[in-house]
Amino acid sequence: MMVTELDVPLRDGGSLHAYDTGPDAASPLTLVWHHGSPQTGAPLEPVLAAASARGIRLVSYGRPSYGGSTPRPGRDVASAAADVAAIADALGVERFAVMGASGGGPHALACAALLPERVTGAVTLAGIAPRTDAYDWFAGMTAPGGLRAAVEGRAARAAFAADAEFDPSQFLPVDWAALEERWASLGADAARAGEAGPGGLIDDDVAFTSPWGFDLGRIVAPVLLVQGDGDRVVPSKHASWLVAHIPRASLWMRLDDGHVSVLDVVPDAMDWLLERR
Repeated sequence: MMVTELDVPLRDGGSLHAYDTGPDAASPLTLVWHHGSPQTGAPLEPVLAAASARGIRLVSYGRPSYGGSTPRPGRDVASAAADVAAIADALGVERFAVMGASGGGPHALACAALLPERVTGAVTLAGIAPRTDAYDWFAGMTAPGGLRAAVEGRAARAAFAADAEFDPSQFLPVDWAALEERWASLGADAARAGEAGPGGLIDDDVAFTSPWGFDLGRIVAPVLLVQGDGDRVVPSKHASWLVAHIPRASLWMRLDDGHVSVLDVVPDAMDWLLERR
């Protein structure tokens, strides 16, 4: 698919770096992809391939501080809705579906909650849930240090980032196999995002552990939650909590998947969205 890059200006003087495979009058659906943490927002090869096979117009972007988008320290999860609305307006897109992987999941839900007249459906893959005292939110996370620091604020999370190292035990063998083969583009993109600095990841983690800025109960669009039962980054309890708090949510629990291998469901999730457009 041909991919066009553009910078979308925002009212605050900043901009968002976005990607678009359209327009195409014959496209049955426009899908806005919300990237994980950290990534640049550039469309990933397996996502492009699945969209192309279905004639879907794919739009993606880098959240503030990622992939050339202007930093916005202090942003909350809800801010993604206004950002996506600005991108959709710039592209002349009125209605669209949203899909978010890992750290992109909450931002996809923000669009569903705050843009009810525009979002036709939402999918999250290994998406984190809002921090709550209803259960042990950190239980099952192999390396929760960044999120624990984020609870104390941006300065504490930034201090943690200064010495943080990735713990490879967060990923199952099936995750590593996926990164070595079909999802190699994800690993390469995450590395590029990391080389640009920790700002985006810091702001994501602070946003995840702070009030999200919207009510999940306001979501009227159908929502599909996809979760790997063996996920050591975002434990399966997060998906169980989300499905109980989103009115029209369904859950696909993948018993043999972890945090990365669960992304193999992307083509099926696109079919699910097409059926509900």
